[in-house]
Amino acid sequence: MHYKIHDFPIKLLSTAAMLLAPVPLFAFGNIPSNLQPSVMVSTNQEPLVPGKFAPTWQSLGQYETPEWFRDAKFGIWAHWGPQCQPEAGDWYAREMYLDGSEKNKFHLAHYGAPDAYGFKDVIRNWHAQNWDPKKLVALYKRAGAKYFFALANHHDNFDLWNSKYQPWNSVAVGPKKDLIGGWAAAAREQGLRLGVSVHASHSWLWYEPSQKYDGNLTKGDGKGTWWNGLDPQDLYAQGHEPGRDYLKSNAIIGQWDWGNGASKPDAAYCERFYNRTMDLIKKYRPDLIYFDDNALPLWPASDAGLKLAANFYNLTAGKNGANQGVIFGKFLTADQQQCMTHDFERGGSHQIEARPWQTDTCLGDWHYKRDVYDKNGYKSAKTVIHTLADTVSKNGNLLLNVPLRGDGTIDEKELAIVQGIGDWMQVNQQAIFATRPWKVYGEGPSAADRSGSSGGFSEGKGKEKTAEDIRFTSSKDGKTIYAIVLGWPDKPVSIKSLGKTAGLLTSAITSVVLLGDQSKVTGKLTDEALVIQAPAPRQGNAAIAAVYRISLGK
Repeated sequence: MHYKIHDFPIKLLSTAAMLLAPVPLFAFGNIPSNLQPSVMVSTNQEPLVPGKFAPTWQSLGQYETPEWFRDAKFGIWAHWGPQCQPEAGDWYAREMYLDGSEKNKFHLAHYGAPDAYGFKDVIRNWHAQNWDPKKLVALYKRAGAKYFFALANHHDNFDLWNSKYQPWNSVAVGPKKDLIGGWAAAAREQGLRLGVSVHASHSWLWYEPSQKYDGNLTKGDGKGTWWNGLDPQDLYAQGHEPGRDYLKSNAIIGQWDWGNGASKPDAAYCERFYNRTMDLIKKYRPDLIYFDDNALPLWPASDAGLKLAANFYNLTAGKNGANQGVIFGKFLTADQQQCMTHDFERGGSHQIEARPWQTDTCLGDWHYKRDVYDKNGYKSAKTVIHTLADTVSKNGNLLLNVPLRGDGTIDEKELAIVQGIGDWMQVNQQAIFATRPWKVYGEGPSAADRSGSSGGFSEGKGKEKTAEDIRFTSSKDGKTIYAIVLGWPDKPVSIKSLGKTAGLLTSAITSVVLLGDQSKVTGKLTDEALVIQAPAPRQGNAAIAAVYRISLGK
């Protein structure tokens, strides 16, 4: 979506606040698969792709997570578009139209009234003039990313490629560049898998506050303007009566499943979304698609998402018919989890998940926000690495957004963080990539803590991770265990899960090595624990987490 949990203080989740809210603050959740969609989109312009997958939930249940994704573990995302131009944060194109909101006040101060300078005008003045995708993707690869994601469109409905079905695109307006094409070329040059994120399914609802300003303009109103010849309705999609409470900032969250008073999208809107997304898939052949939707896009208002998923899987099938593409969905039912990879936005799990999953999170706000920079509000390299280790230990992957400024660059604080991640990865990456969960995911105070919820939007709610906490990964053959200490220990490390009493070891320990050192480490196996000597001190990013490689014999 991304849901705006980071803009609502956690205290608003109190009982009193929930009672005062016009709709439930977080009414999103699972959408059943057995519903009948209202709109069955036409495939005349973008025909169905033949293959073993059909556009039904039952057929999509044949999906199997490809091994390459299970090995990849870590991706970096450029969640970057025209909403980064004001440097005022996520959901700018919606909230600039909500009178009295933070972004509305910012817009009035910097651009003037939204009826005279709407989001279409923000797009026009976004030039991405310093964007260097080759340099950025090379930086991300050095940081350890095995796949790269580019934002293809956001809820602002602006396509960041030479879109066949959306005149409001980055080649025609604003940067005058094929941004997805540039990202795709850079990712493939670096040998990274390519992902695209598609968010435009909800523009119908999301832009409704613009109806008070320039959201009702039509092509005929453009005579004598810079946008003469373009139809603002292709961007805003507001030729309909708005839904209930459309001027209340949080109402849309409860309408994300197209219920709770939401205005329903018509056939033309649904078919256009389907055609645009198929154009994107066919032009750039991504390996992964992130849909910012519960279940699949437009479900259950339309079957567009089902058709897109079947087409994508059929297009990305390997020579032997094995699935090689990855689709992400959020708040999935048990049967939907068999159809795609479950994504926990800004969240995690309390357990080793049976199926591979992903969490997506961000160094700061989803779209670049200058205030986060000014207040030193970014996640540290340490936080990212600890999150990665925790996620991988539970059979998950981490997708990290590094916000870009409107001109296409990252700031120096973000650069230092990304370089710090890379410094640690250069020494310890064998404990992350191409690993699998061990018998238990970890131990320590944070592993025992259950105070925070599991799943989406559970990020940061548990105990802070320290050198008292350990996460485990294993080589595929099971002959090596990696014990990742979430900090730099200043005393002997006692690993209770490897003690004789725990009964988890079925093979003898033959050696223990601290990654980054050449010599073996002295350890002692007792009934209670494997006790390993304290390592020599390290400084800076090298001390983010200590990793012990524990080799097993027969």
